[in-house]
Amino acid sequence: MKELGVWVEVTTLIIPDYNDSEEEMRNIAGFIKSVDPFIPWHVTQFYPTYKLTDKSRTPVKTLRRARDIGLETGLKYVYEGNVPGEGGENTYCHNCRKILIKRFGFSIIENRVTDGKCSECGADIKGVWR
Repeated sequence: MKELGVWVEVTTLIIPDYNDSEEEMRNIAGFIKSVDPFIPWHVTQFYPTYKLTDKSRTPVKTLRRARDIGLETGLKYVYEGNVPGEGGENTYCHNCRKILIKRFGFSIIENRVTDGKCSECGADIKGVWR
């Protein structure tokens, strides 16, 4: 899809004891980076439901570690999902690290991207900005 020019984002549901090891998260982040470091990676909290009720909810600290691993690996945009208000849902400029899009859950509180650029340093912010 990326090669066809389609905007791509990746979501990984982090399930305790299934795919929450550092090795697994580094492998996922490394693969995404090999395609394009600007592809957003959403690491999302698991809730026990339906046929997988024997595992607990993903701890926020695990999501935070996954986000850190993604950023350490070289991904430019990594988000923590299903945990509104924790801060991992915001978009920061990959260049100056200033907050660009402040969110609470799926709501945008503030958007400081102007014509696809950071309003602070002018860096190009990849995405769909129509």
